[in-house]
Amino acid sequence: MNAPRRIDPTGTQVHLRREGGSGEVTAQLAQVGAALRALTVGGVDVVARYPQGTTPPFASGIVLVPWPNRVRDGRWTHVPPGGQGDPADQQLDLTEPSRGNAIHGLLRNTGYDIDASGDRATLSATVYPQHGYPFALDTSVAYALTDDGIEVTHELVNVGERDAPVAIGAHPFLCIGGVDTADLVLTVPAETWFEVDDRMLPIAEHPVRGAVDLRGGVRVADADLDMGFGSLRRDADGLARTTLAAPDGRVVTLWQDADFEYVQAFRTDAYPGHPLAVAVEPMTAPADAFNSGRGVRWLAPGERWQARWGISLSA
Repeated sequence: MNAPRRIDPTGTQVHLRREGGSGEVTAQLAQVGAALRALTVGGVDVVARYPQGTTPPFASGIVLVPWPNRVRDGRWTHVPPGGQGDPADQQLDLTEPSRGNAIHGLLRNTGYDIDASGDRATLSATVYPQHGYPFALDTSVAYALTDDGIEVTHELVNVGERDAPVAIGAHPFLCIGGVDTADLVLTVPAETWFEVDDRMLPIAEHPVRGAVDLRGGVRVADADLDMGFGSLRRDADGLARTTLAAPDGRVVTLWQDADFEYVQAFRTDAYPGHPLAVAVEPMTAPADAFNSGRGVRWLAPGERWQARWGISLSA
């Protein structure tokens, strides 16, 4: 009798490799959630690993589509653009029952189709119409290694018959191998932050000041991090860059293009194998965007949208 088939909770693993300017660059991707679960540059980990055979802790590395973060009570009202049709109340499944929210979209437990070769891979999945989200999307995420890290391109296509509200997020945990994450200095180029209630839902947006102003950098161990930021300052190339700097001068950077207008920073001491871990999450919309409308993009039938972010390590 054949032994029963055993599968990894994150599905098929994809391994990418490239020779870069600082040595070998490698990445490990997971089929479920199209997750980035490892990235090394010159042998240095820049994405926090977690054990094989386990689900992603704290949604580590997964793609968040068609919304990032939370929707209050899983409820929102579909108001068709241009006043075409009557508003319709929608009820999503409550995937964060402890707080009564719908969280991180509809594909976090979906096994994506994989097309991979050498130093790049594209993972694709469909969002089918369902209660709470009666729209159809073809989605993909393309990972391409660079000389100093990785570039990530998301694409959404509305394959339904009516306009669809969409937003995108990602959930990478960053590190610099061999350096205690507590000693890394986090710099976030944001001019506003979102005050939240006890369910981690935004109730106001404020200018950054004091402890929530991370433009000058803060040691991760000294920061109380689980907050969203907006009004990102951008460099001359149009990219916003959040950085984690080590005492020895090495810097891991998460960059995001103009479509990614928001970023979430999150710290935890419960990430397996790491005394402290920090996520830097690029988002095209903030938490509860389906209710506020902030950052939500409406795709017409047949319309295609791409947005990019990436990670790099510099000496």
